[in-house]
Amino acid sequence: MDKRMNENEIAFLDHVTEKLKEKIDELNQGISDGEKEIADMHEYYWENYTEMDEYGYENFDNQQALFQQVTANQEKQKLRHRLERMVDSPYFGRVDFAYEGETQPETFYIGIGNFAERPGALPLIYDWRAPVSSLFYDYDKGVASYEAPGGVVEGEIWQKWQYKIRGGNLVYAFESDVKIDDEILKQELGSHGDVQLKNIVRTIQKEQNAIIRNRSDKILVIQGVAGSGKTSVALHRIAYLLYHDRKNLKSSNVLVLSPNGVFSDYISHILPELGEENIKEMSFDLFAYRELHDVVNDCEDRYHQLERNIHTAMAKSSEQTGRWKEKQSQWMVGQMEGFLAELEDRMMNFKKVEWRNMEKSEQEMIRLFYFQFSHLPLMNRMEAIMEHFIDEYETLYGCEISEEDQEVLENKFLGMYETRDLYEIYNWFLESLGYEKLLDVPYEKRVLAYEDVFPMLYLKYRLFGKKQQKRIRHLVIDEMQDYSYLQYVILNMLFPCNMTILGDWAQTMDDEVQDVKQFLPKIFGKGIRMIEMKKSYRNTWEIANYAASLVHTDTKELLERHGKSVEEHVVFNKEEALSSIGERLHLDGAMETAAILTMTEADAWSIYQKVKGLGWEASYLDRDSSSFKKGLVITTFYLAKGLEFDQVFAVMPMASASMENDGIYRQANYICATRALHELYMYQYEEKEDSYAL
Repeated sequence: MDKRMNENEIAFLDHVTEKLKEKIDELNQGISDGEKEIADMHEYYWENYTEMDEYGYENFDNQQALFQQVTANQEKQKLRHRLERMVDSPYFGRVDFAYEGETQPETFYIGIGNFAERPGALPLIYDWRAPVSSLFYDYDKGVASYEAPGGVVEGEIWQKWQYKIRGGNLVYAFESDVKIDDEILKQELGSHGDVQLKNIVRTIQKEQNAIIRNRSDKILVIQGVAGSGKTSVALHRIAYLLYHDRKNLKSSNVLVLSPNGVFSDYISHILPELGEENIKEMSFDLFAYRELHDVVNDCEDRYHQLERNIHTAMAKSSEQTGRWKEKQSQWMVGQMEGFLAELEDRMMNFKKVEWRNMEKSEQEMIRLFYFQFSHLPLMNRMEAIMEHFIDEYETLYGCEISEEDQEVLENKFLGMYETRDLYEIYNWFLESLGYEKLLDVPYEKRVLAYEDVFPMLYLKYRLFGKKQQKRIRHLVIDEMQDYSYLQYVILNMLFPCNMTILGDWAQTMDDEVQDVKQFLPKIFGKGIRMIEMKKSYRNTWEIANYAASLVHTDTKELLERHGKSVEEHVVFNKEEALSSIGERLHLDGAMETAAILTMTEADAWSIYQKVKGLGWEASYLDRDSSSFKKGLVITTFYLAKGLEFDQVFAVMPMASASMENDGIYRQANYICATRALHELYMYQYEEKEDSYAL
């Protein structure tokens, strides 16, 4: 950049920064005045509420005025927060674009939000989600176009600039004739790992931008290789949709199904950084447990099942793993539907109902049950018939029945079911298939194995009905490869909304790869579009190639960012592994995050205790953890999914011939390898330990 251009850029940056600060000062004054107004309104209310009119009109007007003032102040505070962040880095890109037929270009600076000196004025900065901003992500110099509300706008890009601004100071600026994935992208990805996922607005690639700006497909399924940025892209897509559909979509209408609390914390800052309120996040397991709490006292989680699968794999036993797969399969759904078809006759014991001066014959009860109310779930029909009976009585005799009488009628009608206990009905089902039944114990001792959680939930919804989550208008499902066929069927029952489904088939936690793209169209129908993200940006070239060799796949498209070669070590025991790790662990200015990843929870806890004994500073992550910290982290491979670290040290048991070919062992090593940004060390220890005992 020549000296004159540099002076112009600095002058523009100074001008924008000054205007931002002026707007922040204006907002501070408005917020202060608003707070005083709110205090005055509270004081007026408490001094005068006893004299307000008896019909409450004045009281209502005062409450409405107070609500409007509080809301206005909150909006000003949100805007102030966004502008304060923009002062640090007002923009990161610029496009000089000449509209078709024009001889001079217009300049568009692009940042995390819109900013104009006054309402109605042309923005000094354009939001990265604005239509014109797509020019920055999709084109180099030359002929270009973008989709505006009024149609396609065509023209020519004369110049495209990229900037790094920190603390309001210009760190660098250069004219870019090539795509963003050259020097800037390498600098961004070559920086150290953080305790939270990075937003990618400065480095969005063309293929990523197409996904983010997709508004036409109801269900978007993204298969992305490890490190392709699929989670970031999904969250940026949500920010884009919120920006463009504020009338119909709010943050409260979006739900992310995330694998665990640590991952939720890891991604929680992205939307606030992009100028949006945070969205709700929860695990599907937790949702299922809440739905079944009236049936069982407790449920195992996915990690109980995974640890058990690891144990059975090491014990060369496939019975438990096979049963788990059967119970989550399409075959299982068919078996439950067949069971439900036969259940009606087994479940019902019809009787004549006599009460006061009314009666319903057994034949009439059968007619109502099988014909008039056949559209209702099986366990809801008798309640509907009872309501029908009560309506007839109250209409005929012109009175309402008491709560005591209603209880008597409930006993009569609901007593015609053989049982209403879902636990007992589910045992009938297991017995019909030759599976071992659940323990016959009272409610407080009922603990449901994970393999039975979703089959029982499906049965509950089919028998008792389900409440569709209509408030959720967009569902994000992360780690799609870890959801079973049955779980997707249930999700389709619950969420009749738009979805973004993402994951990587190669990062499955099962012993066999499950490509969910094969069966998702059967469940969700034709309104589904599948996109592949083939390029990896996370790991160095050396690490990415090593990871690909573990699962015997071809190396995908890689960013040419080179680093240290992967080190493999065979040691006698964990102590020897830790001694070697101590020589290689460097948490300094260049490296801020590191992880020791293990096969099982018992292994992770054992190493954590040894590390504490050595006096190292470290944090331990388990299934109940809710935050991710800088420094050294010790956890299992499966809890590290979705996270990334500057250095990764995988400490695994020595693989026997059978273990090397075992899917879970292979997947564990692959997931460990793909967590590393810069340095990867793979350890195998020879000492035989009972690491897999549950």
